[in-house]
Amino acid sequence: MESNQPTSGQTRGPAPLTTAVRQRLQKLFEHAQRCVDKKDHDYANQLFSQCVAEDPANLIYLQSFLANLQSKYGDNKKGAKMAGLKIKSHRSAMAKAAGKGEWPAALQAGCAALSVNPWDIPTLLAMAEACNELAIDECQLYYLRWAMDIDAKDATVNRQAALALQRMGQFDQAIACWHRVEQAKPHDEEALQAISRLSVEKTIHEGGYDPEILKDDSSSTSGEKVSVARYSRDSADPLPEDDLSPEERLRAALAADPSVIENYLQLSDILVHDARLDEAEKLLERGLSASGGGDLNIRERLEDIQLRRAHHQLAVAEQRHAQEPTEETQQQVLHFRKLANQRELEIYSVRADRDPGNTRLKFELGLRLKRAGKIKEAITTLQAARSDPKRKSLAQLELGECFQKIEQYKLALASYEQAEESALETTGEADSEIRRLALYRAGVLATGLRELDRAERHLTELAGLDFGYRDVSDRLDKLAQLRDSE
Repeated sequence: MESNQPTSGQTRGPAPLTTAVRQRLQKLFEHAQRCVDKKDHDYANQLFSQCVAEDPANLIYLQSFLANLQSKYGDNKKGAKMAGLKIKSHRSAMAKAAGKGEWPAALQAGCAALSVNPWDIPTLLAMAEACNELAIDECQLYYLRWAMDIDAKDATVNRQAALALQRMGQFDQAIACWHRVEQAKPHDEEALQAISRLSVEKTIHEGGYDPEILKDDSSSTSGEKVSVARYSRDSADPLPEDDLSPEERLRAALAADPSVIENYLQLSDILVHDARLDEAEKLLERGLSASGGGDLNIRERLEDIQLRRAHHQLAVAEQRHAQEPTEETQQQVLHFRKLANQRELEIYSVRADRDPGNTRLKFELGLRLKRAGKIKEAITTLQAARSDPKRKSLAQLELGECFQKIEQYKLALASYEQAEESALETTGEADSEIRRLALYRAGVLATGLRELDRAERHLTELAGLDFGYRDVSDRLDKLAQLRDSE
């Protein structure tokens, strides 16, 4: 298994997976799903465990891993027989590996412990802490949410969740967790100080948080029960359908027939529109289970929620940095930007594998590979995207940058020139932004390569379109000086 352990000088977080590793894990994941369909939960668990241990940042792998165990044990909340004895050695192994910073081994041991009892709070908290050390926020919250579903009043769980949420800018939920710590441990000084501080931050960032992450049982779960109660009354006193909101009508329809997938999709749209992402995610997980795990629409909706949450976290971090420009807030912005790109990279990779003929997905994947520094993989993917007439010029432009990064300057120059030609052919606009940028980059690169005639042709054409574009006039002056010095 490839190591996720950061070495000295590296930033926190697991090492990015190569395309080959990602594809191998995706095949294991798909095989595991087929095993679940056949009720072969033990073999599915082996495969899911490998996926989670090797790619701990993949939320879909984690969700499927725990859902399979939940089904295996009939949701008995206690796991295997004599789980308390069997789990100790795995917990110990995880603690030792984590203490040494050996995260792959720690994650493997943690998966083994959860395989014995997926409701073991100490193991869930240890896995959440491992995610914290590796800067894997989404999965950290999922482990914590799973633990809170087991015991929403547990002070240790709420304290760890509060610290994670306040770091991510989820002020409302962090305050709720600190209140539960205070209820469990009256006069807890840390909780009182945190509530006071976060209440001020919440006011500053009003409207900039996701109100459903790790929300307490009194909200999403009980709220759902209240809605169901309205339409599950005695038939002698029915509530008129016209009095039900669209959300309540859909919940009523699902209560009557949970197999209708379209109702899950429509209801999730309402929840997402209201920024109730956690509720939407739980609903879609139920829908995925109702569909047998194979409904592509539900899978893509779940992926969209993950993307939305990652972008929201980045937006909150950027807002905090704008209001308080410090080194710490700048690092948070960089961290959440990297996290958002990594989530996009994982999701577009899965989608491109599912639909290999879709050139739009290949283009989007190529962009994320480029941002992640996987330049050679990005080149291969972007080359495949060139067959899409709508994105050919953009793909060529991105290819030029990629070739330039690996110092293949002639290939880069050819790509910029092809991007310029394609932009003119595709849009029919001589002064489109893509064409101007392609001309500029081609001119600058040709100058650096001392191909002065080529550079002059591109920069002169650009100047004719927009003489004020960037520093094109200075570039032309520099070209004249270079010619005079020859």
